[in-house]
Amino acid sequence: MLRFLPARHYLSFGFLGLGFAAFSGWLGMAWAPAFLPSALFLGSSVLFLFLAYRPPIEVHPHHLVMGSRTVHWIDIRRVDRTRWLSPLVVRLTLFDDSEILLLYPGDPEACRNLLRHIRRASRDALIDGVPYRQYWGEAPADSKRASPRFRLLRPEDEAEVERLYQRLKTVGHLDPKSDEK
Repeated sequence: MLRFLPARHYLSFGFLGLGFAAFSGWLGMAWAPAFLPSALFLGSSVLFLFLAYRPPIEVHPHHLVMGSRTVHWIDIRRVDRTRWLSPLVVRLTLFDDSEILLLYPGDPEACRNLLRHIRRASRDALIDGVPYRQYWGEAPADSKRASPRFRLLRPEDEAEVERLYQRLKTVGHLDPKSDEK
């Protein structure tokens, strides 16, 4: 089991934003236009605190746990990533066409790791519109083709190798001087 916790910098940014909002609000008592930055700082700090207190995401061999919600890997039909990497936003489409929006506020490396685990474990899913086996570069299970043969020698060189092989089989050696003894 892997556990992905929110990055701690969201908590720091949230409290820092609350401090700036309080300071701007205090300045707004004397100068009214300072209430605008106070509202912006307050809004951003609420967003950062919301992200900081998101429940951890757990990746198990048979399912994914997001807070109180459990999703089995076989139930996922599509994994679509948005352009955001940190925080990671992934839309999971389930077998009944319902969608789950996975939001993970981690550092970029943890986000890439979680996304890779989700893509790897969703074996029955389309990954960003591409079938699982094609996305990971695996050959489809129903088409077991022989690997292509490549020519290593020219036809005349192949004939020479075949002639030497036949001579080795009949005489037992290739050295012309040993025939004279």
